[in-house]
Amino acid sequence: MHEAYLLCGVRTPIGKFLGQLSGFSAPDLGARCIHESLIRSGLDPSDVDEVILGNVLSTGVGQAPARQAALKTGLADTVAALTINKVCGSGLKAVMLASQAIRLGDAKFIVAGGMESMSNAPHLVHGIRTGKKFGNLSLEDVLLKDGLECAFGHCHMGIYAETIARRHNISREDQDRYAEESQRRAGIAMKEGRFDAEIVPVTLQPLRSETIVSQDEGPRPETTFDQLARLKPAFQSDGSVTAGNASMISDGAASIIVCDVESAQQSKAPGKAKIIAAHTSGTAPEDVFFASVGAIRGVLEKAGLSVEDIDLFEIN
Repeated sequence: MHEAYLLCGVRTPIGKFLGQLSGFSAPDLGARCIHESLIRSGLDPSDVDEVILGNVLSTGVGQAPARQAALKTGLADTVAALTINKVCGSGLKAVMLASQAIRLGDAKFIVAGGMESMSNAPHLVHGIRTGKKFGNLSLEDVLLKDGLECAFGHCHMGIYAETIARRHNISREDQDRYAEESQRRAGIAMKEGRFDAEIVPVTLQPLRSETIVSQDEGPRPETTFDQLARLKPAFQSDGSVTAGNASMISDGAASIIVCDVESAQQSKAPGKAKIIAAHTSGTAPEDVFFASVGAIRGVLEKAGLSVEDIDLFEIN
């Protein structure tokens, strides 16, 4: 079994809904990241075996979004491409699939990642193809239909967040305090340039002057607890989840090179990392926010580690 390595992970700035990156399609953003990962690696782009990218809101994007991104980058027509939809886990699953291919010896050099333009999610009208003799035809928002609504419980993800909060006695104050601290930390990290090395600037070309977007649009470090406490619940009138303590709707992309040990040694890029283990796990739809618990337990078991051995957890 071969070993799989990671190198040259990059991302665009994370744009807010209908913000500065809304003029780009998901493949546009994905291509920008792929291009930068390849440049930083110093590896020959002609050696790329495959591109695997996660993309959830693909309605209206066009056929084969990952292949669009690959060809926009200038990769050869012969390079295979695969688009993955595992909702929030799509990009990470793309990396896992790339790792499996490397470990099995099916490939030596794969670009993996994810891309999303929630701003460009279209609206749907069901029934137009066959017509409707009486009654109205309704528009459905793909952002909700294919992204933020559970296909089983037929409710918004925010409703499940409310359910989890009540079940585990996570109060509105707890959530607002955490949101305030998160905003504060994000502001410090941005000020200290902690994200600069991983961000690929995106150039906007409006009619008059060129604009370069190089920072995330979401963080609001000036946010206070009192401001958050004044916001109304977003999903239930008596709920605790608000626009201020929930995650935002975003546009952005990320990519990383997954390769075998020989390619990793050839690259002069710093920060190489070896993939030790990976695990995926499911749960009941209403318990979606606890799916990571099973995945963490599974990957620790595979790696022969315990929670106490881990210095840093990054959980979506």
